[in-house]
Amino acid sequence: MASASLGLASELNSFSKNNFLSSSDLKNNQILSLFELAKQLKIGNRRIDLGNRVLGLIFKKASTRTRVSFQVAMARLGGQTVDLNPQVTQLGRGEPIKDTARVLSRYCDVLAIRTFAQQELEEYAEWATIPVINALTDLEHPCQALADYLTIQEKFGALKGINLSYIGDGNNVANSLMICGAMLGVNVTICSPNGFEADQRIVNKAKSLSEFGSKISICNDPSKSVKEAQVIYTDVWASMGQEEEYLKRKKIFEKYKVNRNLIDLADDDLIVLHCLPAHRGEEITEEVLESPSSHVFDQAENRLHVQQALLAVQLGGL
Repeated sequence: MASASLGLASELNSFSKNNFLSSSDLKNNQILSLFELAKQLKIGNRRIDLGNRVLGLIFKKASTRTRVSFQVAMARLGGQTVDLNPQVTQLGRGEPIKDTARVLSRYCDVLAIRTFAQQELEEYAEWATIPVINALTDLEHPCQALADYLTIQEKFGALKGINLSYIGDGNNVANSLMICGAMLGVNVTICSPNGFEADQRIVNKAKSLSEFGSKISICNDPSKSVKEAQVIYTDVWASMGQEEEYLKRKKIFEKYKVNRNLIDLADDDLIVLHCLPAHRGEEITEEVLESPSSHVFDQAENRLHVQQALLAVQLGGL
């Protein structure tokens, strides 16, 4: 047991004080070690006290799960959270990011940032002298992907060779699922309507990171995409910032609804995931969301545990 703990610490200490801007910032062994630490924290086999460290939250987008899970994670680690709402700080009045990042680095120990442009996140990371975490951008949602794959690992006991079919918009969640899945040996299919496919640059990046024979595929036919899938994943049809496209997207995506007919085409031992919030009756039916196959609330809970593990590692708590 001691040697196992030492191995875990060795893998994760190499990521201490690093930024987490993309799923690709972690390596395969680091992800699996992070999952092991998250599971220990989840069942109470491990306690970590960071000694009153401070997490700063800069959220330009609305949030329930991300905000609360980070706050609770930091509290469980003995730390505090400061909510740096741009509307009530000088950020909202145009203070340069390079100034804000350097000042906050003197007050906080880590920053979690939820914003629109990935470039803005990267600018914070360039100027900050503390770790910066991507709490969602338009390009990626890496903390969500960690929780997703931990949930899948808990269900199936392993990740290599699992077939995941994502049905819906080729958005930030789809991007992180491809990148993280490729490194874990998961076969990821992104199924979207014509014109709404995942960014080809991210597809190519995921393929370049593929390990253990992982396959990354793009398709437009939901029925074909779910055959042999052990995991069906969906998300809202219009993400934050796309509200004006909602009515147009609703008509285009109607054939991409995750319903009983679709999940009946998949593997018998199927699980269904959704990063929430869900628009019941749109991208997923009430029947499927509340079915025994649905693991969406386990998935939501795991946001807390992986982020607690991530914060502990980044702040040198091992």
